[in-house]
Amino acid sequence: MKNIAYYNGKTAPIEEMMVPMNDRACYFGDGVYDATIAVNHVPMHFDDHIDRIYRSAKLIDIEIPMEKEEMKQMLQGLVDQVEGDSLFVYWQVTRGVGMRNHPYRGVDGAPSIWAWVRPNGMRNVYGAYKCITMEDTRFLHCNIKTINLLPAVIANQRAEEAGCDETIFHRGERVTECSHSNVHILKDGVLHTAPCDNLILPGIARAHILKICDELGITVVEEPFTMDELMAADEVFFSSSSALTCRVKEIDGKAVGMKDEKTFARIRDAYQALVKEECGMTV
Repeated sequence: MKNIAYYNGKTAPIEEMMVPMNDRACYFGDGVYDATIAVNHVPMHFDDHIDRIYRSAKLIDIEIPMEKEEMKQMLQGLVDQVEGDSLFVYWQVTRGVGMRNHPYRGVDGAPSIWAWVRPNGMRNVYGAYKCITMEDTRFLHCNIKTINLLPAVIANQRAEEAGCDETIFHRGERVTECSHSNVHILKDGVLHTAPCDNLILPGIARAHILKICDELGITVVEEPFTMDELMAADEVFFSSSSALTCRVKEIDGKAVGMKDEKTFARIRDAYQALVKEECGMTV
């Protein structure tokens, strides 16, 4: 198949799938999601992503009506039906279906589970990318992977309009994360990355990068860094499960980084090796 979608036990091609108008995703974005890449039909860091959606759901009082192993089996079944060596796997859980009302005590039935799989190419990990910056005006629960993504949508649109690949958020002078990835800098051989507080999403790729740095003997500092430090870094790169490690060469039209390829390449190549070990092929 070219793609497949799932909604509460029903499957069909994405273009044919329909969901109830009263699903709370439609009115409130009342739900959480996760996503990963399946390489060679093996979902990358699968357990990590499954654990994160259950954690996100718990933080907003949603009890997922499916055990973790059952969810994995459902998603793997979808992945197995779609053609392609590199697939994007997306799934979300919403609070359920009910007449529009802000309080959720009157929601009918169980939470709703959505999912879909389609072919998806990954970013070139050997490329160099351009970014813009924007003030981070999102709410203060960025650690929850909710489907409320309008600020990220607008930020990514602005990046596209500027001929760039990603938007880096900041709250005043503090750099937080990107519109759909985490951002890191290298300075004097040390990796600096924002701490996992409520201002960033604890990225799965981010977590694996920190493990890689530990194995390689690269010092990691999990503390806030500033816009000035971002612009003066030896290397800047962003990471996500669909991008892995993407080196940044330009921010707001100014050249940045590109001064410590050796350290960056050690991280990038080790991550490539991890993906090959886990999924059986190089992306």
